[in-house]
Amino acid sequence: MKFGLSRIGEAGFGFTKGLGSALGAVGGGMLRVLRLVETPLNLTKVSQVPVTVSRVPAGRRIYAVGDIHGRADLLKGLIEELAEDASHGDYEGRPILIFLGDYVDRGFQSKDVIDVLLGESLSRFETYFLKGNHEAAMIQFLSDPSIGPRWAEYGGVETLVSYGIRPPRARINMEEWTRVSEEFQAALPAEHRQFLGNLDLSVRIGDYVFVHAGVRPGMPLDQQTEQDLLWIRDDFLNDRHYLGAVIVHGHTPVQHPYRDGRRIGIDTGAYLSGRLTAARFEHESVEFIMTGSKVEPETRVQ
Repeated sequence: MKFGLSRIGEAGFGFTKGLGSALGAVGGGMLRVLRLVETPLNLTKVSQVPVTVSRVPAGRRIYAVGDIHGRADLLKGLIEELAEDASHGDYEGRPILIFLGDYVDRGFQSKDVIDVLLGESLSRFETYFLKGNHEAAMIQFLSDPSIGPRWAEYGGVETLVSYGIRPPRARINMEEWTRVSEEFQAALPAEHRQFLGNLDLSVRIGDYVFVHAGVRPGMPLDQQTEQDLLWIRDDFLNDRHYLGAVIVHGHTPVQHPYRDGRRIGIDTGAYLSGRLTAARFEHESVEFIMTGSKVEPETRVQ
């Protein structure tokens, strides 16, 4: 198969029953990394999906990491495991590592997460960084303080604190939010601003398209809007049709990775659960690697 890698668009739950067992643990202390069994396709909830095998280009290995949300501690542990995993196996070139967005908010190590993503620990990988809806809000706040109260509701306060900024005591005080936006602009390192400004919306490799939230059913993959790629939820999750590729996404938290014939979801609510998940793609196989102390029954993370 010819290797095809492309970025798409410039605009704008749980394991199948019985498969949630860990094969082993890596690492010590309180942070353990669990390698999970490869999962067969779950087609019981999907109609009009071709019964075909999805593949990545021959000879390549791809990793994708779900929503981090300010958990630099989990990110460091997972990167160590991915580097160890990447040191084994027979594949060509550097392994590809795709981050699906939502690096910031909710967790108080948001600044540290971006520092890690810009650091040397990823040097052995060919990296792609996607934009999440939380990065979009963070970027908007730099020039539009009026979104401050809304941003604060879903985790912006933690991001501000991580950069040493004192949030307003009164969430509806616009003068205070203007002050905070100005201070944030001054405190944000230039390399962080550049990182945020260069995030991709999606990446396609082989039979997989990697996005943050999902795609709009019925819309060609190369015509998706930024709004849908960053924010879509129910219309994408509840659809039952093949989408032209298998969509690998985060955005909607679940307690264990989900896989069927049309999508793979790997946001495991790291900021609350302690489980940060990566998917590994090679040939026709899909495996999951996640941080955490144990694997629990299928349950939606609220």
